[in-house]
Amino acid sequence: MKSNAKKMYSVSMALALAGSVVAGCSSSTSTSSPSPSAAAATKAPETTAAAATAKPAGIDTSKKVELQFYMLGPAPKDLPVIEEEINKLALKDLNATVKFNFTTWTDWDQKYKLLLSSGQAVDLIFTAEWTQYQSYAKKGAFLALDELLPKAAPKLNSFVPKDMWEAVKIDGKIYTVPATYKEYVTTGFIWREDLREKFNLPNPDSLANFEAYLAGIKKNVPDMVPLAANSDVKGSLSDQYKNLTIDPIGAVPYGLNIGYKTPSEVSLYWGSAEHLNELKAMKKWQDAGYITKNVLNTKDAMTDLITSGKAAANLGDNPSRFNDQKLKIASTHPDWKLEYYPAPMIKGHAEPVHPIHNGFAIPKSSKNAERALAFYEKMVTDKTYNQLTEYGILGKNYTVDNGYYTMIGDTNSNGFPREAMQGWAWRNPEFMLFDKGYDGVKKIFTDLDKIATPDKYTGFAEDYTSYQAERAALEQVEKQYLYPLEAGLVADVEGGLKTFMEKAKVAGLDKIQAEYKKQWLEYVKSQNIK
Repeated sequence: MKSNAKKMYSVSMALALAGSVVAGCSSSTSTSSPSPSAAAATKAPETTAAAATAKPAGIDTSKKVELQFYMLGPAPKDLPVIEEEINKLALKDLNATVKFNFTTWTDWDQKYKLLLSSGQAVDLIFTAEWTQYQSYAKKGAFLALDELLPKAAPKLNSFVPKDMWEAVKIDGKIYTVPATYKEYVTTGFIWREDLREKFNLPNPDSLANFEAYLAGIKKNVPDMVPLAANSDVKGSLSDQYKNLTIDPIGAVPYGLNIGYKTPSEVSLYWGSAEHLNELKAMKKWQDAGYITKNVLNTKDAMTDLITSGKAAANLGDNPSRFNDQKLKIASTHPDWKLEYYPAPMIKGHAEPVHPIHNGFAIPKSSKNAERALAFYEKMVTDKTYNQLTEYGILGKNYTVDNGYYTMIGDTNSNGFPREAMQGWAWRNPEFMLFDKGYDGVKKIFTDLDKIATPDKYTGFAEDYTSYQAERAALEQVEKQYLYPLEAGLVADVEGGLKTFMEKAKVAGLDKIQAEYKKQWLEYVKSQNIK
């Protein structure tokens, strides 16, 4: 990303911080008062019925095609119904149908890697910094969209602000369509407040108090797992713990640490005293029964562990997903309460979401790039497509009352809860519907506005071409030797860490770290990041 692009994005974000507005739903149904927020939505351009149904003039739609659309996570139960309705529209508008494909939340990364390396026909795929959008784009996994957008999706091209297009560029090219809804996806503690109140447990507003809460759950509700965690122990435990203890600039890979306040200093985390303390803490939690011993085989999503009542707390999740869990729990267990404490309040700074965070790209294996982009334009800018895939069928899956979304039934009976397709990337602020509980999320966003600081990390695009083999070898070493340590399952923590470090160095850790550090420091210098 060029430095002037960074400046343009910073100006836009500053304006958003000063007074953007969350659109509670479309203007035709909303009667609730909007509230200013740093994470608020930018207002989308108005759409007209004629524009929404007009066929794209720039592409050939004479041949019928089926588009392969890939998303992460599980598929909702009513997906076939929604897919059928969407295909009726797409067949008429674009002479195309679409197949919505899903992964899971536990092995998505392997499936994602396979989809982008096997040559399998994929027309649209979710992207984010945590799915390594920057690296995949740099390595040529996606098609550049700069010339396609004006031809196949002119309305989408003008809908997304120019500074956002600039912010997602890699080496000067656009490889993903960014979401335009501004929010915070910073993490925070989630816990069962009804249990905290019942047993008079500490309020989890610090790591020490969170740990005390876990102890109280274990003592008073011995049949419940205190802490939600799954086989992705790096994401569900290690990254969350580091976020609270060493304040890294992001989820920095390869055992390196870059502090948010010292971005030009790169240190070694793996093997350090801080790393040993983390692993000892996980061993302590495991021995105390806070983490299930079967964690490395647990495939449940973190959110499902909370909403099903299997676990009492989560070490880290974002405000919007917290609200989704509250909504699900309210429909099935109205006597339960869920609460949240933002981690930025502990660290003293919060970063609004970067445009790279939610997007969709066209892989180079796509055989229908123009039609795929035209279809995605419909998903974003056409109200019927958008609300069908975000909320389901009005009157069947949800209702709208005084501008607020209400799910019909509960999460067991409703086959398509709000954003059931993980449709974060094609959110359109003009069409968005919020449940009443989302007012609490807006309040969190307002609080985070007060400590908002720039995102210094997400624009960085790693190029691992020169150490690809070592990187693959290191990944296997992590899973074999580090994951059990991060799960607290190794009796001799110091000995286990020593073994892991030895194996990691054999795999090529030193080479990987040196090259990553070199690239990062070059990026810091080129972007003048302080």
